[in-house]
Amino acid sequence: MALSSNMKGALYMALSMIGFACNDALIKSVSHETTVGQIMLVRGSMTTVLVFLIAWQFKALRPLKVVAKPLVGLRIFFEVMAAIVFLAALGHMPLANISAILQSLPLAVTLGAALFLKEPTGWRRWLAIIIGFGGVLIIIRPGPEGFTTASLLAISCVFLAAGRDLATKRVPQNIPSLMITTVNAACVTLSGGLIVLVTQEWMPITFRVFVHFAIGSVFSLIGYQFVIAAMRTGEISFIAPFRYTGLLSSIMLGLLFLGESLDGVTIIGILIVVASGLYTFHREAQRAKLARNVQAEG
Repeated sequence: MALSSNMKGALYMALSMIGFACNDALIKSVSHETTVGQIMLVRGSMTTVLVFLIAWQFKALRPLKVVAKPLVGLRIFFEVMAAIVFLAALGHMPLANISAILQSLPLAVTLGAALFLKEPTGWRRWLAIIIGFGGVLIIIRPGPEGFTTASLLAISCVFLAAGRDLATKRVPQNIPSLMITTVNAACVTLSGGLIVLVTQEWMPITFRVFVHFAIGSVFSLIGYQFVIAAMRTGEISFIAPFRYTGLLSSIMLGLLFLGESLDGVTIIGILIVVASGLYTFHREAQRAKLARNVQAEG
């Protein structure tokens, strides 16, 4: 039986999140054998080549002047900064914890849209945002000494990624997604090279690290490709909750392959973040449906 467009979109979203989770697990497993700049440069080079070939195959490449737009540049800036702080935090936090913190991204996007884009946000969604970030605090549990550097980096990554998503909403529709992904991957790679030059930090890349980078770049490409396919298939309000398959994947990978464990308090925090995110998706879907009904009546 053929799948509906919504179910296809949900499947694509799940595959995308699993791809990103596998990439993160592979990189985390060698994070102490390399540096942030090296990861961005070496793995980024592999990803850039793969994305370029895909974009070329689908005839999505355009002259650079097409993407030389302020909003595209802003999106790339946020993406590069998010990559830096995420990789810096990844080596010092359990994969499940940092993945759970990143699940507050929909809340941060809603917050940013309300503050900077003046999108209407009711008291229910404001309450969901507050509760959701309360769940983040439960996960990171700052002690008397305050927040750890890794937890601050993880929270910074959430807001940088939210800035990226908000900028993406304003990028002209005539620019192919694959073209943006290609330029984005290249800029992340170049930023990694710049970090290496500035810091002069370079650790020998063993065969094991190289293999992890190579396989990780493939999983990263899978993540990028399927998230694009998901957004272009079915209703976003239906497929968005399937982002949480990435969290489940990260938890399982952390438990099975990275020797991580979850305590009861962390699980409670994760459940609060997920519940808040799901409620936000629900309210967004209701709002979109109401807008469609009003437009139809008009």
